[in-house]
Amino acid sequence: MDILTEALGSMRTGHPSSVRTDGRAPWGLRLPAVAGAGFHVVLHGTCWLVPLEDSPLSPIALSPGDVVFLRDGRGHILADHPATPPVLETAQRFDPGSPIGTVSLGGDGPLTSLLCGNYYLDQRRPHPLVRQLPEVVHLQTGQGRHPELSAAVQLLGAELENPRIGSDGIVPTLIDSLLLYILRAWFEAQPSASAEGWAAALADPAVAPALAAIHDDPAAAWSVESLAARAGLSRAAFSRRFTAFVGEPPMAYLTRWRMTTAARLLRESDAPLSAVADRAGYGSEFAFAKAFKREYGLAPGAYRREARAA
Repeated sequence: MDILTEALGSMRTGHPSSVRTDGRAPWGLRLPAVAGAGFHVVLHGTCWLVPLEDSPLSPIALSPGDVVFLRDGRGHILADHPATPPVLETAQRFDPGSPIGTVSLGGDGPLTSLLCGNYYLDQRRPHPLVRQLPEVVHLQTGQGRHPELSAAVQLLGAELENPRIGSDGIVPTLIDSLLLYILRAWFEAQPSASAEGWAAALADPAVAPALAAIHDDPAAAWSVESLAARAGLSRAAFSRRFTAFVGEPPMAYLTRWRMTTAARLLRESDAPLSAVADRAGYGSEFAFAKAFKREYGLAPGAYRREARAA
């Protein structure tokens, strides 16, 4: 079971939206907060990502091939220089021959081209794998670093510079895949000796198999003992190790993932409540409905109706 894909899939509420931004110095663009996670890919030129006044972050210099992922979609500024006054750009122009919108601004100086956008993620109940990420993930793909991510960036740049037959399908797919490439590159870049949290959990020979088992079959009658046996550890040692890396005890995470699985089924399928309860490991609709309402504050049927109306 690919835990990263499953965790992100449990939060996704729609396809990403994307805009190609071309700025000629001097230029500055103030971007409002988004409902999900933001991202930027520098296709050409250089610029700065400048946090807003209420952020503890420092300005970040960006170069060609750099990728930035903003975990919480916090508002920020992109500019040719941190001192350049920004404008608030809300109008995006859509060319029938292009799969993304375009924004052009600035003066007549050096050109910077970026792919900007956001992934629609449900931040009300973020998966702990995403919640443990830094607020800003900055990855540099030059000089042989992160070759798969670099290849995706190069492919995106080529399609946007020279759209051809098939580009309308290729570009959205590449943008969608970019999220997995970004997070995989970040997790794999964490030094093994100092890794902690989910970066360590996904590589740990004891915790990773237990997580995979929970994700592969959340309805199974898992216990701390049975998961510890898979991990090859005693019950107490496994529970301590799992809790230290994942951030919550094994049975708490199992309940979380069962409810997450049920919520996704309610949003994305027409499966009857009895089938959803069964997939979530509950023998009766009543017990499932009670557990679900405790987690989400709504009965399963009401949650499904609200999700469909959104």
